Amino acid sequence: MTPSAPPDARTLVAGIGNVFLCDDGFGVETARRLAERELPARTEVVDIGVRGVHLAYQLLDGYDTLVLVDATARGEAPGTLYVIEHDVAGVTPSPAAAAMDGHRMTPDTVLALLGALCAGTGTEPPRRVLVVGCEPASVEEGIGLSAPVSDAVPRAVRLIEDLLRNSEPPAERTPTAQTPTAQTPTAQTPTARASTVRATT
Repeated sequence: MTPSAPPDARTLVAGIGNVFLCDDGFGVETARRLAERELPARTEVVDIGVRGVHLAYQLLDGYDTLVLVDATARGEAPGTLYVIEHDVAGVTPSPAAAAMDGHRMTPDTVLALLGALCAGTGTEPPRRVLVVGCEPASVEEGIGLSAPVSDAVPRAVRLIEDLLRNSEPPAERTPTAQTPTAQTPTAQTPTARASTVRATT
């Protein structure tokens, strides 16, 4: 069971992805819209884009919860939304991660780099890490989201707002009427341990 957050807990919502690769810009666009909303106190929303190394260093400032928003290919219909809770304790710190291409850093790589930085500085990683992902239709070169992914952005904003206002993991509950719950196929994501939340498409 996820420990309760302290009353002064800080949350960082980070939109990641490359806006020049069509639907890979999902996280950036969702973060942009989310930043216009009224969110719970001590919640920050940032457009990280392709600056994964920058994100890892920013997390050293001390956050209780990290929400990564990104295009996530898991074989469902384009526009499908997922919520995956990462097992932070199961991520192996890797100093070598710092040498990787920052433009291609996955959430696992960011967390591995963060673990190495925390070990070196005596700081603690976020207690809880969630990935809110959207199944892309295309990540080829081009600017602009496909229709199903563009339609998923407002649903993702509502889903993230719901997650921010509830301290319990999203497993076995329905965030909105449009987002029924389904089981997570964990074989492709060894550090994931929560249910996948799927949106209707």
